[in-house]
Amino acid sequence: MKTLLLAEIAEAFIAAAHAQVWCNITTVDTKNRPRSRVLHPIWEYDGAQVIGWVATGRYTLKSKHIEQNPYVSVVYMKDPITPTYAECEAGWLDDLSEKQRIYALLTSAPSPLGYDPAKFGWTPDKAESGLMKLTPWQITLADLFGETRTWRA
Repeated sequence: MKTLLLAEIAEAFIAAAHAQVWCNITTVDTKNRPRSRVLHPIWEYDGAQVIGWVATGRYTLKSKHIEQNPYVSVVYMKDPITPTYAECEAGWLDDLSEKQRIYALLTSAPSPLGYDPAKFGWTPDKAESGLMKLTPWQITLADLFGETRTWRA
């Protein structure tokens, strides 16, 4: 396994995640048991940090899980030989201007990454429309027959 600087892995991670679109995110429930679900993050890299955004229900079971334990595991596994992982701290952003920005980002991205969350009842102005922020502390681009690359904060 090769350990990299964030700048050396960020773009490759985002390209892999955006090519696969859907991921499995695991939280820890209120009884310390793992709970997985499929979500659709969009990722950004500003030269200093990678951030993932998920337009999702704000008052859901995953919200309760994140309040109890903010650490989540994200895996993209379209090709099981080269899975992509992000171990993250998750939280909620309720700022209207940021929710509007991410809504614009999602609706302007090409399909299948881009979509209109309003089709699922998510609009920036609704209190029940949550914006989950994913901040990775570790990213791994695995290759079972090649070189696995990892970044750790």
